[in-house]
Amino acid sequence: MFVEEVMNLVELHLVRNFRVGLPGVDGLSTEQRKRLTIAVELVANPSIIFMDEPTSGLDARAAAIVMRTVRNTADTGRTIVCTIHQPSIDIFEAFDEVLLPNIWKMKLLFLC
Repeated sequence: MFVEEVMNLVELHLVRNFRVGLPGVDGLSTEQRKRLTIAVELVANPSIIFMDEPTSGLDARAAAIVMRTVRNTADTGRTIVCTIHQPSIDIFEAFDEVLLPNIWKMKLLFLC
C-alpha cells in the first residue's frame, strides 16, 4: 500500500508496468526517470531528502513536472533540501525557503 502512495505522489502510476529502458532509446523519458529516482528514495520513508539539481538536463516542461513531484513530496511533511542552478521563476516560487550563498565570501574562504 505504501508503494502505491509513493507511485501516486510522484505521478508514475500511469507508467507502472513500463520498463525503464535505455535513455533516449526506449522506456521511460528522462523526466520520468528522475521521478522514479525520487520514488526509490521515498520508499525508505526518509524525513529529509537531499537533491542535487533535480531539474538538470530537463526542458522547462519536464523540469516543472519534476518540481511538482518535489512540491508534492514536501507537502507530505518531509524536508527537502536541493540545489537548483538558474531556476525559472515558476520553479523559484515553488520553494518555501531559499538560501542564496554569497559566492564571493565562499571564494575568499577557500583562498585563506
